[in-house]
Amino acid sequence: MTAFITILGVATIVFVLMRLIPGGIVEALAGPSVSQQPELVEAIKEKYGLNEPLVVQYGIWLGNALQGDLGESLGTGRPIMEEILRKGRITVELATLATIISIVVGVPLGMLAAFRANSPIDGGVRVSALVGLSIPDFVLGTLLIYFVSTWGLGLPISQYVSWSDSPVGHLKSMALPTFVLSVSITAVVMRVIRASMLDVRNEAFVVTARSKGLQERHVTTRHVMRAALIPTVTIVGINLGYLLSGAIIVEELFSIPGLGRYALQGILGRDYPVAQATVVVGTLMFVLANFVTDILYAFLDPRIKY
Repeated sequence: MTAFITILGVATIVFVLMRLIPGGIVEALAGPSVSQQPELVEAIKEKYGLNEPLVVQYGIWLGNALQGDLGESLGTGRPIMEEILRKGRITVELATLATIISIVVGVPLGMLAAFRANSPIDGGVRVSALVGLSIPDFVLGTLLIYFVSTWGLGLPISQYVSWSDSPVGHLKSMALPTFVLSVSITAVVMRVIRASMLDVRNEAFVVTARSKGLQERHVTTRHVMRAALIPTVTIVGINLGYLLSGAIIVEELFSIPGLGRYALQGILGRDYPVAQATVVVGTLMFVLANFVTDILYAFLDPRIKY
């Protein structure tokens, strides 16, 4: 219920704000001089139902949206839902790859830092995490583009290649943006898993498990790791939701035709139906990612039941 209210609230706010923008759809379609052409203004309002009261417009839009009809792009005339489904797959792939990398790299390094607390290894992991959190995506992406183009590493910089055209070329075109997106998430995962394991290792249930004679590796895998993964799941889920809702900067920087770039083009091009739809869909994806996180919580923590 909370998720539904959140999505409905965002949809309502975005719809109202789009209608309050000066000029709106009429000026976006006909240009700033449209006020001198009253017949054209009336024709556009009639076509898009802008003569109806705002409440009626919202009801019509919401009813269509619930049926999967998000309208048409003002710029291309193509159905927005088709574009979102096509571009959304690319964003989902990008977000999934970045999340997998953050887990594969961040969890082992965080565990290693916890096992070697206050050692040079721990210090190196903590410094790496700090650097990863400190570098903005656009700075890291720009630096990578510069070095790759200078050193000629054979990776495409701003040229997306689909899987159907060339599987190898596709993986190469996704390598840099995936790396950029994964750096900050990996840093967060490392810090969270390290802190969680250090806290859990001295909990009463872990001490009890050791007192029963369990081997240290069993204590670590069955008790410490499982408990330490719970806050990590939260971080990964939140960041996955952020990535799914549109990694706008990275997609634009590397010319990845994903949902984030589609939203940015809609905003810059004053394509209000596109901007409105992408914000709502992004919210939906964020909510779904958090819902999956809650399900994983129940699996990892037996105290949580639904």
